Amino acid sequence: MLCLSIASFTGHVHLAGSFAWIGTPSALVAFSVATVLEIAAYYIPYLDNMLDSIAVPTATVAGILITASMVTDMDPFLRWTLAVIAGGGAAMTTQLATTKLRLASTATTGGIGNHLLSTGEVIMASLLSALAIVWPLFTIFLVIALLTVCWLLIYFVGKRVWRLFKGQTAMVNSRG
Repeated sequence: MLCLSIASFTGHVHLAGSFAWIGTPSALVAFSVATVLEIAAYYIPYLDNMLDSIAVPTATVAGILITASMVTDMDPFLRWTLAVIAGGGAAMTTQLATTKLRLASTATTGGIGNHLLSTGEVIMASLLSALAIVWPLFTIFLVIALLTVCWLLIYFVGKRVWRLFKGQTAMVNSRG
Protein backbone atom coordinates (compact mmCIF):
# COMPACT_ATOMS: atom_id res chain seq x y z
CA MET A 1 0.00 0.00 0.00
CA LEU A 2 2.90 2.36 0.74
CA CYS A 3 4.45 1.84 -2.69
CA LEU A 4 1.09 2.42 -4.39
CA SER A 5 0.56 5.54 -2.31
CA ILE A 6 4.00 6.88 -3.29
CA ALA A 7 3.42 6.06 -6.97
CA SER A 8 0.00 7.75 -6.92
CA PHE A 9 1.24 10.77 -4.94
CA THR A 10 4.10 11.32 -7.42
CA GLY A 11 1.84 10.87 -10.45
CA HIS A 12 3.30 7.58 -11.70
CA VAL A 13 0.02 5.69 -11.19
CA HIS A 14 -3.53 6.86 -11.75
CA LEU A 15 -6.04 5.25 -9.43
CA ALA A 16 -9.73 4.57 -9.93
CA GLY A 17 -11.80 7.53 -8.71
CA SER A 18 -13.01 6.07 -5.44
CA PHE A 19 -9.44 5.10 -4.51
CA ALA A 20 -7.84 8.53 -5.02
CA TRP A 21 -7.49 8.82 -1.24
CA ILE A 22 -4.57 6.35 -1.41
CA GLY A 23 -2.46 9.07 -3.08
CA THR A 24 -3.14 11.77 -0.49
CA PRO A 25 -0.47 13.11 1.89
CA SER A 26 -2.31 11.79 4.96
CA ALA A 27 -2.55 8.28 3.48
CA LEU A 28 1.15 8.44 2.57
CA VAL A 29 2.05 9.30 6.17
CA ALA A 30 -0.26 6.60 7.58
CA PHE A 31 1.13 3.90 5.26
CA SER A 32 4.70 4.99 6.06
CA VAL A 33 4.17 4.75 9.82
CA ALA A 34 2.38 1.40 9.49
CA THR A 35 5.18 0.03 7.31
CA VAL A 36 7.92 1.11 9.73
CA LEU A 37 6.05 -0.40 12.70
CA GLU A 38 5.40 -3.66 10.85
CA ILE A 39 9.03 -4.00 9.79
CA ALA A 40 10.24 -3.30 13.34
CA ALA A 41 7.82 -5.84 14.81
CA TYR A 42 9.02 -8.56 12.43
CA TYR A 43 12.48 -8.35 14.03
CA ILE A 44 11.13 -9.40 17.42
CA PRO A 45 11.06 -13.22 17.65
CA TYR A 46 7.67 -14.78 18.37
CA LEU A 47 5.96 -11.37 17.96
CA ASP A 48 6.58 -11.88 14.25
CA ASN A 49 4.69 -15.18 14.38
CA MET A 50 1.82 -13.55 16.26
CA LEU A 51 1.62 -10.78 13.65
CA ASP A 52 1.55 -13.41 10.91
CA SER A 53 -1.77 -14.68 12.28
CA ILE A 54 -3.44 -11.36 11.44
CA ALA A 55 -1.29 -10.64 8.39
CA VAL A 56 -2.93 -13.26 6.13
CA PRO A 57 -6.42 -11.72 6.13
CA THR A 58 -5.00 -8.18 6.18
CA ALA A 59 -2.71 -8.86 3.21
CA THR A 60 -5.59 -10.47 1.34
CA VAL A 61 -7.78 -7.40 1.80
CA ALA A 62 -4.89 -5.11 0.85
CA GLY A 63 -4.29 -7.16 -2.32
CA ILE A 64 -7.94 -6.86 -3.25
CA LEU A 65 -7.95 -3.09 -2.65
CA ILE A 66 -4.71 -2.51 -4.56
CA THR A 67 -5.94 -4.47 -7.57
CA ALA A 68 -9.36 -2.79 -7.54
CA SER A 69 -7.76 0.64 -7.28
CA MET A 70 -5.54 0.03 -10.30
CA VAL A 71 -8.19 -1.44 -12.61
CA THR A 72 -10.11 1.31 -14.34
CA ASP A 73 -12.44 1.33 -17.36
CA MET A 74 -13.98 -2.02 -16.46
CA ASP A 75 -17.41 -3.16 -15.38
CA PRO A 76 -17.52 -3.00 -11.53
CA PHE A 77 -18.51 -6.67 -11.25
CA LEU A 78 -15.55 -7.75 -13.38
CA ARG A 79 -13.20 -5.35 -11.59
CA TRP A 80 -14.06 -6.73 -8.15
CA THR A 81 -14.02 -10.32 -9.38
CA LEU A 82 -10.53 -9.77 -10.79
CA ALA A 83 -9.48 -7.98 -7.60
CA VAL A 84 -10.64 -10.83 -5.35
CA ILE A 85 -9.21 -13.63 -7.48
CA ALA A 86 -5.97 -12.11 -8.74
CA GLY A 87 -5.14 -9.47 -6.13
CA GLY A 88 -6.49 -11.20 -3.05
CA GLY A 89 -5.36 -14.63 -4.22
CA ALA A 90 -1.79 -13.52 -4.95
CA ALA A 91 -1.52 -11.58 -1.69
CA MET A 92 -2.91 -14.46 0.37
CA THR A 93 -0.66 -17.04 -1.28
CA THR A 94 2.40 -14.85 -0.77
CA GLN A 95 1.55 -14.13 2.85
CA LEU A 96 0.86 -17.81 3.59
CA ALA A 97 4.24 -18.73 2.10
CA THR A 98 6.11 -16.17 4.20
CA THR A 99 4.13 -17.18 7.29
CA LYS A 100 5.06 -20.83 6.81
CA LEU A 101 8.70 -19.93 6.14
CA ARG A 102 8.82 -17.89 9.34
CA LEU A 103 7.17 -20.72 11.29
CA ALA A 104 9.72 -23.20 9.88
CA SER A 105 12.52 -20.78 10.76
CA THR A 106 11.21 -20.42 14.30
CA ALA A 107 10.89 -24.20 14.68
CA THR A 108 14.37 -24.93 13.38
CA THR A 109 16.35 -21.96 14.77
CA GLY A 110 14.33 -20.93 17.82
CA GLY A 111 13.57 -17.60 16.15
CA ILE A 112 17.20 -16.63 15.57
CA GLY A 113 16.91 -17.15 11.80
CA ASN A 114 13.82 -14.97 11.56
CA HIS A 115 15.95 -11.80 11.36
CA LEU A 116 17.49 -13.00 8.11
CA LEU A 117 14.08 -14.01 6.81
CA SER A 118 12.58 -10.62 7.77
CA THR A 119 15.38 -8.76 6.01
CA GLY A 120 14.86 -10.83 2.87
CA GLU A 121 11.12 -10.24 3.06
CA VAL A 122 11.55 -6.45 3.32
CA ILE A 123 13.97 -6.40 0.39
CA MET A 124 11.77 -8.62 -1.80
CA ALA A 125 8.57 -6.74 -0.92
CA SER A 126 10.19 -3.40 -1.76
CA LEU A 127 11.70 -4.69 -4.99
CA LEU A 128 8.53 -6.46 -6.14
CA SER A 129 6.36 -3.45 -5.29
CA ALA A 130 8.54 -1.15 -7.38
CA LEU A 131 8.75 -3.69 -10.22
CA ALA A 132 4.96 -4.14 -10.20
CA ILE A 133 4.56 -0.47 -11.07
CA VAL A 134 7.29 -0.39 -13.71
CA TRP A 135 6.96 -3.89 -15.27
CA PRO A 136 3.71 -5.50 -14.09
CA LEU A 137 3.75 -8.55 -16.40
CA PHE A 138 7.37 -9.39 -15.59
CA THR A 139 6.53 -9.09 -11.90
CA ILE A 140 3.67 -11.59 -12.19
CA PHE A 141 6.02 -14.23 -13.59
CA LEU A 142 8.69 -13.40 -11.03
CA VAL A 143 6.19 -13.74 -8.16
CA ILE A 144 5.03 -17.12 -9.49
CA ALA A 145 8.64 -18.31 -9.65
CA LEU A 146 9.42 -17.03 -6.14
CA LEU A 147 6.29 -18.60 -4.67
CA THR A 148 7.19 -21.92 -6.27
CA VAL A 149 10.65 -21.77 -4.69
CA CYS A 150 9.15 -20.80 -1.29
CA TRP A 151 6.63 -23.64 -1.32
CA LEU A 152 9.36 -26.14 -2.28
CA LEU A 153 11.56 -24.82 0.52
CA ILE A 154 8.67 -25.09 2.98
CA TYR A 155 8.03 -28.66 1.85
CA PHE A 156 11.63 -29.81 2.25
CA VAL A 157 12.23 -28.01 5.56
CA GLY A 158 8.90 -29.30 6.89
CA LYS A 159 9.79 -32.82 5.84
CA ARG A 160 13.14 -32.57 7.63
CA VAL A 161 11.58 -31.14 10.80
CA TRP A 162 8.97 -33.93 10.73
CA ARG A 163 11.72 -36.57 10.49
CA LEU A 164 13.57 -34.96 13.40
CA PHE A 165 10.37 -34.86 15.45
CA LYS A 166 9.57 -38.48 14.66
CA GLY A 167 13.14 -39.48 15.59
CA GLN A 168 12.89 -37.67 18.94
CA THR A 169 9.51 -39.27 19.65
CA ALA A 170 10.87 -42.75 18.86
CA MET A 171 13.82 -42.21 21.24
CA VAL A 172 11.52 -41.05 24.06
CA ASN A 173 9.15 -44.01 23.52
CA SER A 174 12.03 -46.52 23.47
CA ARG A 175 13.29 -45.21 26.84
CA GLY A 176 9.75 -45.66 28.18
